[in-house]
Amino acid sequence: MTFSPETRADLGRFWSTLERSAEIGVGRPGGLARLTLTDDDRLMRDQFVQWCEAAGLTVEVDEVGSIFARRDGTDNSLPPILIGSHLDTQINGGRFDGIAGVLAGLELVRCLNDAGHVTRRPLVIVNWTNEEGARFSPPMVASGAFVGKYAVDWVHDLIADDGPRFGDELARIGYHGTRPCKAGEIDAYFELHIEQGPILDAEGRQVGVVTGGYPSHGMRVRFDGQTAHTGPTPMDLRHNALIAGARWLTAVDDIGWDFAVGDGKATGSRLTAWPNKPGILSDTAQAVADVRHPDPVTARVMGEKMRRALFASAAMAGCTAEIEDEWFWGGDIFDRALVDGIRDQAIRMGFDWRDIRSQAGHDAYHLAMHCPTAMIFTPCKGGITHNNAESCEPEDFLAGLNILLHAVVTRADR
Repeated sequence: MTFSPETRADLGRFWSTLERSAEIGVGRPGGLARLTLTDDDRLMRDQFVQWCEAAGLTVEVDEVGSIFARRDGTDNSLPPILIGSHLDTQINGGRFDGIAGVLAGLELVRCLNDAGHVTRRPLVIVNWTNEEGARFSPPMVASGAFVGKYAVDWVHDLIADDGPRFGDELARIGYHGTRPCKAGEIDAYFELHIEQGPILDAEGRQVGVVTGGYPSHGMRVRFDGQTAHTGPTPMDLRHNALIAGARWLTAVDDIGWDFAVGDGKATGSRLTAWPNKPGILSDTAQAVADVRHPDPVTARVMGEKMRRALFASAAMAGCTAEIEDEWFWGGDIFDRALVDGIRDQAIRMGFDWRDIRSQAGHDAYHLAMHCPTAMIFTPCKGGITHNNAESCEPEDFLAGLNILLHAVVTRADR
């Protein structure tokens, strides 16, 4: 067997790896709860490393736990091509979100091994740590550190919802690596991902060529107030941080409805407070929210409204507010040549494709700030995701898997 334009990935083999992954970190029926740096995450990492080594790849782990599995090329002086996504899941996650992208890279390598084809440039499969942010906030933290957005020490000092420190958990599960968390020179980055939206499924399309992302502005904020008894404390003397947070998240939700006609969205995704007990006002609260819109100017307007609502909400509750972290991602960030190459492969192989924009966050957004980057979307039933009912069939990956294979090899052999 040799590699040719007619070469196709082994869909059954790819599906079997997904099925094995679905056995590790089982959550609600049909889904996964494989949170970052837990024992289940370690088991999945161990399985992935075993698969990679069996495929002849050299495996390294960086300082924040991301796994890099390298296949040498015929000219290793050239910058590598990275193919990646994530193996961690949401607490009520599905079996495909992120996972399909990492294991698609593995299938790509296995297919090249079968064909006896060595690409000119090295190929590297990447499992990024903590893409979801379900245990450590913010999300996409490892890919962010990789491109210099976050300091490694800052990442190590993040505290999980259940108490442990990020760096300590890395060491505990045996994935505190020594490879420097620095991107270096990269030829290109590819990421395959389920759409996480209903468009491809509703239109009966086989694949989405991702042209960019919805501009998104997000914040993690802290409110400070003062504990007091809920009974005798007069309303005008209260400094209830929980209420400040609740007011802000409600205001953010209202922003989403104000811009919903143009497909704007706003999400209050998290509110924690202390002591958060009956009979006592909370003196601290932390909240996370974001806004997004297909038009970048409108997204900025929504972001500014979210910022103003923050301090107004704090003042109404007699509290102070502090922005602990804020982020922006999305826009027209993907490389035109890579996007065109993916589209060309879809046309050549006769798949039913469409251009599409991502509405979720992905590690590819950080990589796009450093090197040419592109994404491929595959359909998922009804667009249901971050839910144990997330569902795909093997055929849903047929187009994306083969387009990825040929787009990467074409790029790697040039």
